[in-house]
Amino acid sequence: MRKPAPTSSRNYFTKETDEWVVKYNQTSDPKEKEKIFQEHLYFPFYKLAENIINTFKFYHMDVDSVEDLKLDVITMIIEGNKLEKFNPDYGTKAFSYFGTVIKKWLIAYCNTVYNRKKKHTDIKNYEDILHESHELEITPTISLASFFDNWIEDMYEKLDELFPDENDKAIADAVLTVFKCRQNLQLFQKKEIYIYVREITGCDTPYLTRVIKVLKQDFMEKYQKLLKEGLIRVEESES
Repeated sequence: MRKPAPTSSRNYFTKETDEWVVKYNQTSDPKEKEKIFQEHLYFPFYKLAENIINTFKFYHMDVDSVEDLKLDVITMIIEGNKLEKFNPDYGTKAFSYFGTVIKKWLIAYCNTVYNRKKKHTDIKNYEDILHESHELEITPTISLASFFDNWIEDMYEKLDELFPDENDKAIADAVLTVFKCRQNLQLFQKKEIYIYVREITGCDTPYLTRVIKVLKQDFMEKYQKLLKEGLIRVEESES
């Protein structure tokens, strides 16, 4: 399987990617499917696998490298007929759907590898190996800070979808920029955010409130879901 071509765009999984998944499923010609996948779907899935592996630190593996693990994920997508199971009529975006599919597969995969290694390795020695290599716990989690950063990038990619109005989109972009640069702000309070964004965009408070409401709803839905599944943790410094 070939390596993906490099790209400078952060929007690797776009609305067009969703459309190509649908086109892939609509054709019954194996050669056409292969062409669509290689030209339009390979790179988005490669990057999605890469980001999930690195974000959740899925490093328990029985392959030689993370690169091999990414390719195993892509093989799972193809050979497991995961593409065919995606149905846009359910209202789910391909990015979210396949992100969940990949995460669940990697959790099961890493648990299997972990248990196999634990069974055939002296416990004390294996715990030393885990400590030295900084590998993940058996139930991988993500810090609140990392989740926030990933959510911000996800929102950047969904600006056109969530905010068709150009003014709203500009406001949302400004809010996300403030969030992304939060470590450089002395204060990170609602009032300060409102003032700062109004200075950037010149928008009135009602417009800003409307945009933040949309962002907040998306954030809370995803945060609560990960919290319920035990996949997010709050570090002491974040609480």
